[in-house]
Amino acid sequence: MAKMNYEAEYDYIVVGSGAGGGPLAANLARGGQRVLLLEAGDEHENYRYQIPAFHFLATEDSGMSWNFFVRHYSDEAQQRRNSKFVAEHGGVLYPRAGTLGGCTAHNALITVYPHNQDWDDIAHMTDDASWSSQHMRTYFERLERCQYRNRPCLPPRNRLLAWLIRLIPGLGKAFGNESRHGYDGWLGTQTPDPSLVIHDREFFKTLTSAAEKTLEEHLGRPLTPLERLDCFDPNDWHVQQSNSQGLWRTPLATNVGRRNGTREYIRLAETICPDKLTIKTNVLATKVLFSNDNTAIGVEYLEGKHLYRADPSARRDTAFPGSKQVFAKREIILATGVFNTPQLLKLSGIGPREELKKFGIPVRVDLPGVGENLQDRYEINILTEMSTNFPPLLKSDQLPDPAFRQWQYGKGVYTSNGIVLAIIEKSGPDRPLPDLYIFGLPGAFRGYYPGYSQELQQNRNYFTWVILKAHTQNTAGRVLLKSNDPRDTPNINFHSFQEGSDTSGKDLESVVNGVEFVRRMMQHAKPIVRREVLPGEQIHTRDEVREFVRNEAWGHHASCSCKMGVRNDRMAVVDSKFRVYGVNNLRIVDASIFPRIPGFFIVTPIYMIGEKASDVILAELHGSRNSNYAIPTRETHYAGVSEATSL
Repeated sequence: MAKMNYEAEYDYIVVGSGAGGGPLAANLARGGQRVLLLEAGDEHENYRYQIPAFHFLATEDSGMSWNFFVRHYSDEAQQRRNSKFVAEHGGVLYPRAGTLGGCTAHNALITVYPHNQDWDDIAHMTDDASWSSQHMRTYFERLERCQYRNRPCLPPRNRLLAWLIRLIPGLGKAFGNESRHGYDGWLGTQTPDPSLVIHDREFFKTLTSAAEKTLEEHLGRPLTPLERLDCFDPNDWHVQQSNSQGLWRTPLATNVGRRNGTREYIRLAETICPDKLTIKTNVLATKVLFSNDNTAIGVEYLEGKHLYRADPSARRDTAFPGSKQVFAKREIILATGVFNTPQLLKLSGIGPREELKKFGIPVRVDLPGVGENLQDRYEINILTEMSTNFPPLLKSDQLPDPAFRQWQYGKGVYTSNGIVLAIIEKSGPDRPLPDLYIFGLPGAFRGYYPGYSQELQQNRNYFTWVILKAHTQNTAGRVLLKSNDPRDTPNINFHSFQEGSDTSGKDLESVVNGVEFVRRMMQHAKPIVRREVLPGEQIHTRDEVREFVRNEAWGHHASCSCKMGVRNDRMAVVDSKFRVYGVNNLRIVDASIFPRIPGFFIVTPIYMIGEKASDVILAELHGSRNSNYAIPTRETHYAGVSEATSL
């Protein structure tokens, strides 16, 4: 683009309102900057959004769902062995959300802190100490509003008294915040009572006892009190430091039993500083605009509903609508997610030269790492028919119902996401960190496929264990353009297991170990078990389990497609301050920047980098050497959840 005359109405333009872009836009506005937040979807909201128990319905809500269909293999025969494969779309359903708040509007609300090693590895890789686990924890403390742990007492201001308290064994722990939870942030966290979902106490006792016994066998010792269900808090700082294994209740991103997250914080910021934050929905960014010195100055976009073809309501025969442009005085920040950010960069001329030339896109920066290094967890399901029926999670197809009335007061089964028990463990003694997260829920769940949300509740005597393999070895996934039409979804292939870069097979063996763990656990729970449905009693040997895992594994935490790294790393896309290499005034703040996929669940680390990016940007703006630039103190009131009228 030649040098242009333009009027910049905003200081910053943030493209994408998800877990990274939403908090970042809110923080920049609260820091006194004029911010435009662009979102391709709209503010569609109903009870499927608001009620935690309805998260599976939210993923297939046509008002906000974006349906990507991804491949796990290039080998067509292998790909078609997946029972969830949809031939019409050439892949497996990968639900995303096109709405204010991005995928935080439909996720299962699980809020689990990543391992400290994940942050320390980034600090070492980038030679940037601000990414150390000690420092990154401050961002979790800043964003969390923990409601399942008592707020710690502040130490007395009198220095002598504070010193004396520290000397008294046990008393010192009553003061200060040793758990390093946050209590004043924008993200409420709670832990629902499992009895909300499983009313049969004997059933739950048998299930918990089987889990404890199997974990003790796995560890080769009795569980300590802190490793048992009612005591183990995966987000406690001491648990993170010790990399503990154990049974636990799942922390959820809920406030008074309602979903809360990016959308609520954006609305709060809009209320607090309406003259600073502007939100435009139904805006599909098509490219970043540059001056002739490679400085990002604006965004070109299409305006209208259902433009992107991941939207099930999108029409493919519509003419290309007229483009519009908007400009920023300081920076453009991309936060459109692991699939869309590399697509948008490539459409803007930033990416692998040969791929851009193939689609007739002028090359601005030959950046070969854009769209590469794509990673995900591996997940697999063990489905068991039980000897008892569970009460349906969704009590009625028509609202209101008795459970709904309870939810209106922040109580009852609808405040839960359905998970009754979770286990963290190492898949083998040689694993440096716990890498398996195993959680159980009533219902028949075997991954994502069109219509899965309706089938989930049909078999009321089924129980599902989901095995999630973290810290995967495979980095061979790719996000490639399908065309130069910004409305088309990209081609996405994870190249799973040995088709990718994990030639050692460690990922596969870890998942198989998880399957065998669950099978041993259900043997200990025989009094309440009728039969195994999936993978099924016909699959016996370890080789047969391997084949089952290869065929059926899936994931939903895609990351790392625009990885962070040092300048001499040919495949790095951004530096440790989120800046895109080769251009000026362009950053990325979303899941795509991680060099390796962190922890168990991706949303909490993304929230944290959104907070960190806010500090980095504001510190640079004000010429501060301290990357912990203080955003104005957060108010203690939070935007309420808006009313909805129907499912």
